[in-house]
Amino acid sequence: MPEFLTGWPFWLVFAFLLFGAMVRGQGIYWLGRIATVQTLRRTHPTGGWRLRAHRALNGDGAQRGVDAIRRWGLVIVPLAYLTVGFQSMVMAGAGILQIGWVRFTLAQVPGAVAWAAIYSTVGFAVWNAALAAAAGSPWGIATLVALTAGIVAAVVLRRRRAQQADEDVLP
Repeated sequence: MPEFLTGWPFWLVFAFLLFGAMVRGQGIYWLGRIATVQTLRRTHPTGGWRLRAHRALNGDGAQRGVDAIRRWGLVIVPLAYLTVGFQSMVMAGAGILQIGWVRFTLAQVPGAVAWAAIYSTVGFAVWNAALAAAAGSPWGIATLVALTAGIVAAVVLRRRRAQQADEDVLP
C-alpha cells in the first residue's frame, strides 16, 4: 500500500480507492465520448505531435475496447477493472460508442468496488511481494528481462507486419 495510506482506517482507504477508480473510469469514458469523437471528426493533422495524437485516438487500443463492448455488452465494464491496460480501452470504448452516462456508471460501480476492495486489502501487498521476490532473485531478474525482451520483440514484429501490410496494399 502506498506510504501515505498506511495510517488510515480501512474504510477510508477503501473509500479513497473507490473514489479514485470511479474518477479514473469516468475521466476515460468522457475522453472517449467527447474528446476522441470530436477530435477525430474535426481535425485532420498532417504532421508532428497532433498527427501522433490523432493516430493514437484512432488506434487499436480504443478499437479493442469498442469491439469488446460490442461482443460482451456492458458486462465487460466491471470485468475490465480486474485487468491492467484493458480497463482503459473498455472505458474509452464505452465513450466512443456513446453509451449513456447512467448505464455506463451503473455498469462501472461493481468493477470499481471490486478494484477498491482488492487494492485496499491484499492487492498492493501481493504486487509488492511479487516485485521484491523477482528483484531479489537472479531467476526473477532473468524472468523480468525475458518478459521485457518478449514484449519489445512482439511490438516490433507487429509494427513491421502492419507496415508491410500497408506497403502491400499501396500500388
